[in-house]
Amino acid sequence: MLDTFCNSTFWNSSLLDSPEVDLPLCFEQTVLVWIPLGFLWLLAPWQLLHVYRSRTKKSITKLYLAKQVIVGFLLILAAIDLALALTENTGQAAVPAVRYTNPILYLVTWVLVLLIQHSRRWCVQKDSWYLSLFWILSILCGTFQFQTLIRALLKDSSSNLAYSCVYFIFYAFQILVLILSAFSEKDDSSKNPSTTASFLSSITFSWYDSTVLKGFRKPLTLEDVWDIEDAAKTKALVSRFEKYMAEELQKARRAFQKRQKKKSKRNPGASVNGLDKNQSQSQDVLVLEETKKKKKKSETTKDFPKSWLVTALFKTFYVILLKSFLLKVVYDILTFLNPQLLKLLIAFANDRGIYLWTGYLYSILLFVVALIQSFCLQYYFQLCFMLGMKVRTTIMASVYKKVCGVCQGSPKKIPLVNMTLLNLMSVDAQKLMDVTNFIHLLWSNVLQIALAIYFLWAELGPSVLAGVGVMVILIPINGVLATRNRAIQVKNMKNKDSRLKIMNEILSGIKILKYFAWEPSFQNQVHNLRKKELRNLLRFGQLQSAIMFLLYLTPVLVSVITFSVYVLVDSSNVLDAQKAFTSITLFNILRFPMSMLPMLISSMLQASVSTERLEKYLGGDDLDTSAIRHDCNSDKAVQFSEASFTWDHDLGVTIQDVNLDIMPGQLVAVVGTVGSGKSSLMSAMLGEMENVHGHITVKGSVAYVPQQSWIQNGTIKENILFGSELDEKKYQQVLEACALLPDLEVLPGGDTAEIGEKGINLSGGQKQRISLARATYQNSDIYILDDPLSAVDAHVGKHIFNKVLGPNGLLKGKTRILVTHSIHFLPQVDEIVVVGNGTIMEKGSYSTLLANKGLFAKNLKTFVKQTGPEDEATVNEDSEDDDCGLVPSVEEIPEDVASLSMKRENDLHRTLSRRSRSSSRHLKSLKDSLKIRNANILKEEEEPVRGQKLIKKEFVQTGKVKFSIYLKYLQAIGWCSIVFILLGFVIYYVAFIGSNLWLSAWTSDSKIYNGTNYPSSQRDLRVGVYGALGVAQGLFVFIANIWSVYGCNHASNILHKQLLNNILRAPMSFFDTTPIGRIVNRFAGDISTVDDTLPMSLRSWVLCFLGIISTLVMICLATPIFVVVIIPLGIIYVSVQIFYVATSRQLRRLDSVTRSPIYSHFSETVSGLSVIRAFEHQQRFLKQSETAIDTNQKCVFSWITSNRWLAVRLELIGNLIVFFASLMMVIYRNNLSGDTVGFVLSNALNITQTLNWLVRMTSEIETNIVAVERITEYINVENEAPWVTDKRPPEGWPSKGEIQFSNYQVRYRPELDLVLKGITCDIKSTEKIGVVGRTGAGKSSLTNCLFRILEAAGGQITIDGVDIASIGLHDLREKLTIIPQDPILFSGSLRMNLDPFNNYSDEEIWKALELSHLKSFVAGLQAGLSYEVTEGGDNLSIGQRQLLCLARALLRKSKILIMDEATAAVDLETDQLIQTTIQTEFSHCTTITIAHRLHTIMDSDKVMVLDSGKIVEYDSPEELLKNPGPFYFMAQEAGIENTNSTTF
Repeated sequence: MLDTFCNSTFWNSSLLDSPEVDLPLCFEQTVLVWIPLGFLWLLAPWQLLHVYRSRTKKSITKLYLAKQVIVGFLLILAAIDLALALTENTGQAAVPAVRYTNPILYLVTWVLVLLIQHSRRWCVQKDSWYLSLFWILSILCGTFQFQTLIRALLKDSSSNLAYSCVYFIFYAFQILVLILSAFSEKDDSSKNPSTTASFLSSITFSWYDSTVLKGFRKPLTLEDVWDIEDAAKTKALVSRFEKYMAEELQKARRAFQKRQKKKSKRNPGASVNGLDKNQSQSQDVLVLEETKKKKKKSETTKDFPKSWLVTALFKTFYVILLKSFLLKVVYDILTFLNPQLLKLLIAFANDRGIYLWTGYLYSILLFVVALIQSFCLQYYFQLCFMLGMKVRTTIMASVYKKVCGVCQGSPKKIPLVNMTLLNLMSVDAQKLMDVTNFIHLLWSNVLQIALAIYFLWAELGPSVLAGVGVMVILIPINGVLATRNRAIQVKNMKNKDSRLKIMNEILSGIKILKYFAWEPSFQNQVHNLRKKELRNLLRFGQLQSAIMFLLYLTPVLVSVITFSVYVLVDSSNVLDAQKAFTSITLFNILRFPMSMLPMLISSMLQASVSTERLEKYLGGDDLDTSAIRHDCNSDKAVQFSEASFTWDHDLGVTIQDVNLDIMPGQLVAVVGTVGSGKSSLMSAMLGEMENVHGHITVKGSVAYVPQQSWIQNGTIKENILFGSELDEKKYQQVLEACALLPDLEVLPGGDTAEIGEKGINLSGGQKQRISLARATYQNSDIYILDDPLSAVDAHVGKHIFNKVLGPNGLLKGKTRILVTHSIHFLPQVDEIVVVGNGTIMEKGSYSTLLANKGLFAKNLKTFVKQTGPEDEATVNEDSEDDDCGLVPSVEEIPEDVASLSMKRENDLHRTLSRRSRSSSRHLKSLKDSLKIRNANILKEEEEPVRGQKLIKKEFVQTGKVKFSIYLKYLQAIGWCSIVFILLGFVIYYVAFIGSNLWLSAWTSDSKIYNGTNYPSSQRDLRVGVYGALGVAQGLFVFIANIWSVYGCNHASNILHKQLLNNILRAPMSFFDTTPIGRIVNRFAGDISTVDDTLPMSLRSWVLCFLGIISTLVMICLATPIFVVVIIPLGIIYVSVQIFYVATSRQLRRLDSVTRSPIYSHFSETVSGLSVIRAFEHQQRFLKQSETAIDTNQKCVFSWITSNRWLAVRLELIGNLIVFFASLMMVIYRNNLSGDTVGFVLSNALNITQTLNWLVRMTSEIETNIVAVERITEYINVENEAPWVTDKRPPEGWPSKGEIQFSNYQVRYRPELDLVLKGITCDIKSTEKIGVVGRTGAGKSSLTNCLFRILEAAGGQITIDGVDIASIGLHDLREKLTIIPQDPILFSGSLRMNLDPFNNYSDEEIWKALELSHLKSFVAGLQAGLSYEVTEGGDNLSIGQRQLLCLARALLRKSKILIMDEATAAVDLETDQLIQTTIQTEFSHCTTITIAHRLHTIMDSDKVMVLDSGKIVEYDSPEELLKNPGPFYFMAQEAGIENTNSTTF
């Protein structure tokens, strides 16, 4: 039928059976025209409908016009074609029907194309993917007719000339359109070029070129990275996810209730008994009960709504999953075409009778299949990684959102909660992300294994099972090794944790270590832990090498066994090239899914744990705040009605049956002993506690100042405004009232000064005042103030009370509820509420309470008796300096002053443990923080913004890593080792090439002997040598690996030793200007990179590199001309790699730089939740979190894309290598045999993956070697003076303890001003000197100079005639003793804290403990001296810590004692103990006391008054009080008239 339609033959197979092959013209004009047109017409309606649905605004570009014009020309051409067909009808043979129908078809089609192109104007992506596919199809199908017409013209130049010309023009126009549609059209509405990229641009990722170029020219910054599309933004994702989450949770909850019902039928009466706890239990009992409770809890509360998360995620992202599923199916099927094509090519090479064109056809097919495979695989990866990223984002944002709604927890629990939630956000989200990347491998692996075995069976029959059997046997062996490895890793994580814990403590307490010259002891502790860690690393490495050995042995073993079995089973079985090389290729395909399966299963298991944890948290109930009623019409500001609240239902009630009315505009003081429930009362009002019964009515908005001031990382101004508009006048008023102006003068940048995390560079008092200013600035109705005056000194407290809180303050007329410890404000308040044991004991005005002679009056009396004549000044003169806002004062003093009851200790401890741990670790005195500030003044002027500052720090290492760093690392491994390692790997590859050559020789036997007469000796020789070469491969890889493990271990050891030695010898100024985190990071992240990742990347790199070389060598052995192809491809490859590595390295950095703000903002939110909720700012924080996540997301997206960009280009190079290799095989087929072809191509097929890996590894090494660079940076930090010099001080020095300062000057760092400006004075033996002065006068600098923490800038200090600058630091520091300001303890035994070098006997230590009044306490502990102190001494009260520091000093018995007075943190009683001990025990010493309260130094021999680095007065206190000078005025302020007015 078609024959008549065309008027010529439609199909004749004899045409294919000639060297000059061609298709019949009729076939080309019908079938090959209809395929592309059919494709277009089938998909057009669907496309147009899609466009109609997703319309945006219309835009017209030049590119669009050009396309329309060309399609217009095509329309004209079709018309001309039709005209020609009509005019040609000149009477001879009738013109075939096809000449009319085709132009008509084309006319209609071009109209349709015009319509589609026009309709795409309304889309964001102007270029339609399926139009591009249509052009490609049309051009491919047209090629055949094109060459047929050319051939016809060459034979007979006049045949069909007009038609041919029209066809050629038509063909050229189509190519033009295709070229045009490769360009992308920009769209103003979209920021991200990926959305507007054309089809060709998006499958090759060419739209990303501009970014790569930019990254190559200069390091990328955040501005250079494209934003992600709106659909992928956090907000959009979460709102979609929440819709499905709500549905699924509903279902899960119903199922959960059913389960509960069933359970309760089975065992009625299983309820947990809530342990009612009294507040005054001892700590140990508490801990025990906690653990009991945990056990009980875990038994009963295992169950919760389960298995809804995965379904919800699936429903949210099913489109991406479907797309990637289809791509993966296509890819997997195409994978198995390669071995079949290889088989055909080998057959072609062996059979000279086959026409040449078939060879070319196979080559081209091989290339096309590989191309399609590449595009499918890369796009599939892009989708999967995007899905992973979206899942991570969704989880992170959902957890954050949940946190804002729930997560109540007493202040005790916050650090704990913080950690678990951070884990949910970082670790668990990451685990899910990793699994979603590979989710399709679950079915794909099974499919690949099944197909591979099927094809292998077809080749080799049942003997395949032998090979597969070996693989299957090796899987569990690998599994066992891997689990052993995991166990070692877990163990090593523990070692690493304990090493980092010690490092953290060393760095937090570095000052103490330097004061006491204790560095060597701690250095040994770290070294011992490190030894254990390295031993485990070696074990890990050895197992890893065994796994590698098996991995490399597997393919060899499998092929040896399979081929041997095949040859031995039946003597007629001869191995020929087709069978051997096709099988090897198939085995290579099979290797990947086999090795992936166990990994997949383990990561699925990990992810399932993560999903459970996430389900438990996200499915949990929100905090129920229904008991807090907001009523605008109430006549009372706050009203408690029979209210009982608890922190946790298992713990019993904290607040019991409170009835309390507070009138609008009142100032109410809440007082009570520590632990009486004052703060809990405030929390109940804010809705932070769980309601037991009763309710609280609140009228109006609330502002809240917590006891633990919560400061955000940002400027002071941002902290105070807290998201409100700036009203300059009001803002200045608030600053003045909160006494912040003097502080702002000191801080660089004033109120734009940058505050570190948790307000690390502010003193406690400053933090509290900023926190108060934040509340004051918000215009709220009710102010809840939880002890805002605890950390400020007395005169500041007075100022704040008068200006802010008091009857005439800024807040007058507002309702103020003030928790306070300061007695002297009480007469001015409207009402006093006395709290005890969670209920209200009494309430009323000051005078009524005194008249009632109740609890309040009693406590007040005791206190006044204690303090003696001068009133408030003693209580809390100046605790600014020691950042500890917990001054036990007033009500806390028990009736019987002498008894130091355990209850008190614990109460104090409980309050203290509420301060988040880290802030207690970073206690820094104001002066220290000022040091840091001054240091930063210079820096801050250049870099005003913090964000930049952080990145700046990272960017020290932009660009390439210096070669010297690589050398440094290789040197640490040892050159000798390196030579042997490389040798091992080279021999492995020689054996590899050898075994391949041997196999091709073996297969060539099949031509010589045909089956029947194959001599068994020859057969055994072949099998034996092939096997031996295989074993040699495995063996040499194993040797090289083991050697490299030992080498790298050695390197890790050396680098860590150098780093630790140098950090401990760094001067104090280094620690003041470098955040602890940054140093710890070197010991954590960077050392672990050097331990684990770097050696692995180096090994893989060497293997990949040699693998590529060996493949190229093999191809060149077969066809030397191939060198010509290698050179240009090599150049392209290297340049692509250089471009990529620069961009990728920077994107990796940006990713980590943008990731930390997410987590720090998160932990900030968790610790400040109560404040955020009280001010009702949850939405603002949600927005901030979303922005942070999006910023990180765009970096991750860019990084993923850069990887795909690279992979597409590399795979193209790999595919070209395969293509050219196969082309050479076809061209030179007369000189080659089939076995050579098989041997070359089966290896060339692997090269694509290896090329990809090599670049990956190169960039991995580049990324990881940065760790060595960062470590080296700190190895080269300059050191302080040597610990011991040749000049040793005389034996028994200092015997007298005389100190002379002569014109002594000092500055903190070379670029700063002098802190002490020429001090000259003599201190005689056993004199007691008091040093006083305002904050920043240089008091602490004086002690630092004696210990040479600061080196002199001029002048000198001599002790007993020895210039302290002339001897070693340890010789000096071991002879002085200091009782420091903050009592810092280290985790370890009590004994270790007193005597780390074991210099003293137990008797001496007990004696010291007795003198420091700790003996009874320590003797009462079960473990005695080996009682474990927790990190930072958290399990001792501050008083006990201070006494331990005293015991340290007593042990050392040196002639010179320096006391940096810290008694502000201690209650009066401990204070007295310390004072008397010092007076009796240190009477024979020279004592220098740095005082913050004048009472402590009134009995000293002399007082030195410092002011801005100079001595203003220096005489006995009696003399100084006689004439009005600075000291006289200070004394007056403190209420001291003469030296006897202090009654202690």
